[in-house]
Amino acid sequence: MYYQKILIFITSLLPFGAAHATQITNGNTIYNNDQIQIATFAGGCFWCVESDFDKLDGVLETTSGYIGGRTKDPTYYEVSEGGTGHTEAVQIKYDSNKVTYAQLLDHFWHNIDPTMKNGQFCDFGAQYRSAIFYHDEEQRKLAEQSRAKLEKTKPFNAPIVTQIVPASIFYPAEERHQDYYQKHAWKYMFYRYTCGRDDRLEKLWGKAG
Repeated sequence: MYYQKILIFITSLLPFGAAHATQITNGNTIYNNDQIQIATFAGGCFWCVESDFDKLDGVLETTSGYIGGRTKDPTYYEVSEGGTGHTEAVQIKYDSNKVTYAQLLDHFWHNIDPTMKNGQFCDFGAQYRSAIFYHDEEQRKLAEQSRAKLEKTKPFNAPIVTQIVPASIFYPAEERHQDYYQKHAWKYMFYRYTCGRDDRLEKLWGKAG
């Protein structure tokens, strides 16, 4: 990861054409710069969103963090109290040759409650609101198309209130929150169960698979 960051920094100093010709290695896989894309989604507790997207083939890296607020470098406690305007979110690096942004959107919708305003499942407040933070015009268009399609095909009656907004500064959360579902598996599973996330998802979307 460290060497990948160094490569990205060096190529950013090169002319446009040269930067896009450079390859980045991740384990035994080689990626072209334009093959690695970024998506940012908010769906309540970022521990859960990170866990849900890490299961998806083509996702290279997930980072829990905060986006959409006013305060610089917010802390978990500041965001949790609801005074910064941020929402918990996950930024995703993905291999666009293996998974498309449209597929990420579909996965996102089916792992949130898009009918709940200013909260998700057992977590209440704008800091847990659901949102799609688009990074360019193409992502905005695809996000709006996916929401419009969902309105026509959804298996529930309530309106979809998930926001589609431009991405702003994303602040990575503290290290203890990264890969929380792996570091503290029992605490995570207990939280997810008592929060009723999976029960609510089944009521909205039906049984997975």
